[in-house]
Amino acid sequence: MFVEKTVFRPRRWLVNAAVSALLMTMAPALAATPANTLVEGFAIDEMITMDPGEAYELSTAEISANIYDLLVRFDVADPSKVKGDLAQNWTVSDDGLTYTFKLKPNLNFASGNPLTAEDVAWSFERIIKLDKSPGFILGQLGLSSQNVVEKAKAAAPDIFVLTIDKPYAPSFVLNCLASTVAAVVDKKLVLEHVVPVTPSADYKYDNDFGNDWLKAHTAGSGPFTLREWRANEAVVMDRNDKYWGDKAKLARVIYRHMKESSAQRLALEAGDIDVARNLAPNDLDAVARNDKIALTSAPKATLYYIGLNQKNEKLAKPEIRQAFKYLIDYDAIGLTLIKGIGGTHQTFLPKGVLGELDDNPFRLDVAKAKALLEKAGLKDGFSVTMDVTSIQPVTGIAESIQQTAGEAGIKIEIIPGDDKQTLTKYRARNHDIYIGQWGQDYFDPNSNAQNFATNIDNSDDSKDTTLAWRNGWAVPELAKEAEAALLEKDTAKRVEIYQRLQKQVLETGPFALIFQQTEVAGVRTNVRGLKLGPSFDTNFVADITKE
Repeated sequence: MFVEKTVFRPRRWLVNAAVSALLMTMAPALAATPANTLVEGFAIDEMITMDPGEAYELSTAEISANIYDLLVRFDVADPSKVKGDLAQNWTVSDDGLTYTFKLKPNLNFASGNPLTAEDVAWSFERIIKLDKSPGFILGQLGLSSQNVVEKAKAAAPDIFVLTIDKPYAPSFVLNCLASTVAAVVDKKLVLEHVVPVTPSADYKYDNDFGNDWLKAHTAGSGPFTLREWRANEAVVMDRNDKYWGDKAKLARVIYRHMKESSAQRLALEAGDIDVARNLAPNDLDAVARNDKIALTSAPKATLYYIGLNQKNEKLAKPEIRQAFKYLIDYDAIGLTLIKGIGGTHQTFLPKGVLGELDDNPFRLDVAKAKALLEKAGLKDGFSVTMDVTSIQPVTGIAESIQQTAGEAGIKIEIIPGDDKQTLTKYRARNHDIYIGQWGQDYFDPNSNAQNFATNIDNSDDSKDTTLAWRNGWAVPELAKEAEAALLEKDTAKRVEIYQRLQKQVLETGPFALIFQQTEVAGVRTNVRGLKLGPSFDTNFVADITKE
């Protein structure tokens, strides 16, 4: 019997009691976490669902990466390369349209069910037919609800064949398949938990493909399984003892929701947690002086930015878009709020990604911003709101922009909220200004080029909800350039296109990019093997040990 099914349904109260007891035992000062358990302090209030076909949040992707397997993953040691995960090898047809994957032998899910190419094909079918936010990543390969069964199919128990609509650059295709939405789920298990649905004009299927169940359960084949998720409290993963590969070293990993950097620092110093994930610069300085704590870091392909909703007629003026880029004190933010955890970066491709343009032309210049406001017919300024997640450094950056914008006559009302609140509002295009972070969906330049430059349907009910769409900005010429880059096989020419796109978005877009994240974690010195990856879904915990 599948252990997750037993745990979550008839014995849920036992799990809650066990987790509560474990968390309570870690509360006293100088408490030690269990020897077989890793406890991380982490701000995880953005989590909305655990379904990899629906989840679109950074912290959820980290959980998913440790629970589910993919056909391929990008190589953490060299993100420009892709390596097999479930796939032993693959070939691409001469016309560039057919990708054939041979699976590794003896694969199985945590349930004990065998993992076959049929599970891979059904996982693709499920994503496309569910049509949730991250489904576009596979949909852009030409998959649709009408053709997915034929285009993504099992040719044999260990052979999966994917047929795409255009001869895209292979690196683009493979990196799409390395995104968390392409996680392979246990078809047999999930089908046991589907909920009947009455077909409608918007949803024509008679079941939910297990979406309701997978919101709080998992059906993966990775080194861990989900034991418990309590929103805004904790995520608990147990070692998958049926894992087909090398078993995880620790029996359990707990992510404790801890919003404040100071709280994480105090818990880390006391030994209540093993890892602190969201330390602000001042707390990093403090723990660096503690001989029982080490710091580890890695550059992340995560960007912090503000988005200006073009539905607001004042923000839609090109002069106002540019004025905001002169109303950010990049130097002060770099010296204080992001010291040690990031560096100024103003273009939409992060450092380390093919085609990245290292160009930071904007500096705080209130006088220039005032001149732009006058040119836009708003010499006396205006009032606007900014939705802000209540966590550092975002709050501090928002307050800094509020102050400098005020010097130019722009009055910003900061509206604080947790990640779920601000993201939900942002995704519905109900914001004026949004400040947040963006991590690549996959490690190909198209991921960010598409999001920052492409908006092919600016209607409120569009299915193509890119960042450009969220901010109501549509420039058809940019979308054509992004499409041309996808089909360009010559790497140098692809780079030229992406650099040209970055310059155009930098100058005219509704985004003011502020910095690229360097993820830093405080780690108790008895913890071994924790390595932060270059993206939000490459922080793996299976090899971590404790002394």
